[in-house]
Amino acid sequence: MYDLPSEFPEEPGLPDEFHDLQPQLLSRTLSLAGWTSDRRFTASDLNVYYDVYHPLWHKRPDWFLVLDVPRLYEGQELRRSYVTWQEGRNPYVAIEFLSPGTEAEDLGRFAKGAESQQSENGQDSESPPGKLDVYERYLRIPHYLVYSRYTQQLRYFKLIGGSYEEQPLSSATPLVWLEDLDIGLGIWEGTFEGIPGHWLRWCDRQGNWCLTDTESERQKQEETQSQLLQAARNLIASGTNLEDVTRLLQLTDEQIRQI
Repeated sequence: MYDLPSEFPEEPGLPDEFHDLQPQLLSRTLSLAGWTSDRRFTASDLNVYYDVYHPLWHKRPDWFLVLDVPRLYEGQELRRSYVTWQEGRNPYVAIEFLSPGTEAEDLGRFAKGAESQQSENGQDSESPPGKLDVYERYLRIPHYLVYSRYTQQLRYFKLIGGSYEEQPLSSATPLVWLEDLDIGLGIWEGTFEGIPGHWLRWCDRQGNWCLTDTESERQKQEETQSQLLQAARNLIASGTNLEDVTRLLQLTDEQIRQI
């Protein structure tokens, strides 16, 4: 990680704010029962080096998940890149967000208008392969998903027998269910970080959206508030006067108004 470049000046930056916010939502709502947060790694727009024989060859997934690696590099430092032959684990899920001009790279042979048959010998051995080929043949990522915010279309490719096969989506949330991770993915219409839109978001089998850390904290506060107000009402119903209830439960003026 220390020897390979973390960025290349000729590579373009993020195409829009969506490419910054959407990965945040995916990482902040990811809930995996079998892997604690310190035994998995998620990242976006980070160089993934995949071929020890061509050490500068890399791809930059919009978002990816690796299992059974420490959250920090060697348990100590934030990663500047992800070097597969050093880490010993390849990404398990990769997600790309389509933007104008990226469809051919992100979808490869599955892109509209792509050749129905690709020659195995057409690749120059000294030129890096396309993104789909890298995910399929080099990294062998089990789950590859592509999402367009312009059309709200999600496509799911599952690695079967060494090749990606596109999978049908469910008609209801979750649109995609990853059985081996016990988590689903759907398109949530809502506001994230002040921006309304249609966002990819993790959910459970019943289609309940997984909460962000902020939403989880807000939910806990609302539950605590509800329990406190109910306790106040119960005391008043039992004959305790409001002044004593206020002093006993340390109610605020706003909470008194809600009783």
